[in-house]
Amino acid sequence: MELGVNVPNFGPETNPARLRDWARVVEGLGYDLLMVSDHVVITPDVEEQYPEPFFEPFTTLSWLAGITDRVRLGTTVLIAPYRHPLLTARMATNLNALSDGRLILGVGAGWAQQEFAALGADFAARGRATDEVLAALPKDIPLWIGGNSPAALRRAVRFGTAWHPLRQTLPQLRTGLARLYALAKTADQTSPTPGFAPRILLRLTDEPLADDERIAGEGSVEQVLDDLAVLRELGASTVVLDPFVGDPAETERPEAAWQQLATIIDNWRRRDT
Repeated sequence: MELGVNVPNFGPETNPARLRDWARVVEGLGYDLLMVSDHVVITPDVEEQYPEPFFEPFTTLSWLAGITDRVRLGTTVLIAPYRHPLLTARMATNLNALSDGRLILGVGAGWAQQEFAALGADFAARGRATDEVLAALPKDIPLWIGGNSPAALRRAVRFGTAWHPLRQTLPQLRTGLARLYALAKTADQTSPTPGFAPRILLRLTDEPLADDERIAGEGSVEQVLDDLAVLRELGASTVVLDPFVGDPAETERPEAAWQQLATIIDNWRRRDT
């Protein structure tokens, strides 16, 4: 099972130098994948969690492709209805070529209604628009389908290389996987059942947390390592760690996140040997 990192491409003090440092840390620690998020217009509903500056993912990943050597690059997740399907397909194809085939495209339908309005995109039709983008994308780029709704699971079965749920509890992930496999079993198609590549929170605490009060990736070092072991047993090919807890001020002091990432990968390697 591979490990990835969701790097904050937004917030106070986020700039090219800070993004370069993140890329060097992620690749230097031995993580397999670096992913960034997607917003185009920082409307009030977006700004509450993801304030300016916000670096657009295709542009950012193209730049990071030139300053990294090994780590794969991806979106978690690209909001499909924000861009024309053919434009998205062209940008994804170019980025994949510029990165020597290192792109993973995580795709979702979106949630920020004010941002949809600012872009002139139809929020009510975002599911159909997402399907149109997915149908236009090249088949040689891995597609991770975000979302936990029944529609998102159906989309994962129809289009996805993997289902990419975000920040859930282990019981929720087990339930979602059971629904995914049931849909795949009944689907009238020849494509394989999509894989499983969740994004989980990374928040280490000094003391263990009650299991019924935490989501996957939250708690003591041993709890997070146990979560990773369970996810591997559930068939995860990749787990993306998300060290952004929710306070935009975190982006001003990334050293704490870097230390937690180092702690997890070092201990995971020891446990795995």
